[in-house]
Amino acid sequence: MKDTQLQSKQGNQLIFFGVLLFLLGLIVGLLVPLMANPRMALSSHLEGLMNGLFLMALGLIWSRVALSPKWLKITFWLAIYGTFANWFGILLAAMLNAGKMLNIAANGQEGTPLAEGLVTFFLVSLTLAMLFICVTVLIGLKNGAKTTQA
Repeated sequence: MKDTQLQSKQGNQLIFFGVLLFLLGLIVGLLVPLMANPRMALSSHLEGLMNGLFLMALGLIWSRVALSPKWLKITFWLAIYGTFANWFGILLAAMLNAGKMLNIAANGQEGTPLAEGLVTFFLVSLTLAMLFICVTVLIGLKNGAKTTQA
């Protein structure tokens, strides 16, 4: 598959997954009162909306990101993982009443060690993924700007 075809396909998939994540965020918004920690559920709702919008925006600029096919694939999958892990990790914290690492949204509540471990895994891994994505996309945008100026 040519690089432009790969980027076009990935861009469309990013938009699709963005709309899906936005929808999941809306659904969580309806379920806020049913969660063990409604305040954390509200955070998950907002994370779904914001991360869904991020994926949609990323999909719209994806064709301007000049990276090798290998780095496009890595960045694409980390974007999917990071955004969905952000929504799901916070949702898990809301359902299991976990929040040791999220003390403001958790309002001081803590879950079982297993629940806290799962939430911590999601929070740490998504943070690393999102930082990586932002750096690689910035590099790709800079590379893309250089090639269009030449």
